[in-house]
Amino acid sequence: MRFCDRCGSFMEQTAQGYKCTKCGHEVKIDVIEYRTGTESTAEPVYVVKKEDVEAIKVAQICPKCGSNEAFRQVTVSLGEHAGVKNDRYVEKFKCSACGHTWVKN
Repeated sequence: MRFCDRCGSFMEQTAQGYKCTKCGHEVKIDVIEYRTGTESTAEPVYVVKKEDVEAIKVAQICPKCGSNEAFRQVTVSLGEHAGVKNDRYVEKFKCSACGHTWVKN
């Protein structure tokens, strides 16, 4: 924000510098940060993934072979986007008999 040296009015920021909205006086500046619109700061999204931990065996029916045992692994993601919190988990299953994998959200 800058005010005019001649008339004291508010000066509008342009790509070349500043221009007075009342008298038209211009001030040239070599380096200027020019912003358009509103900018928001992004919140980081943290993903917690435990690949090295062994999955546990649970009673789950395989959609491919019909076996009733599978390994279960849970992946959790926590974060925020546009001010809305987003906590999500995904269950991954792997059949202990045929090796088929499937996901439940």
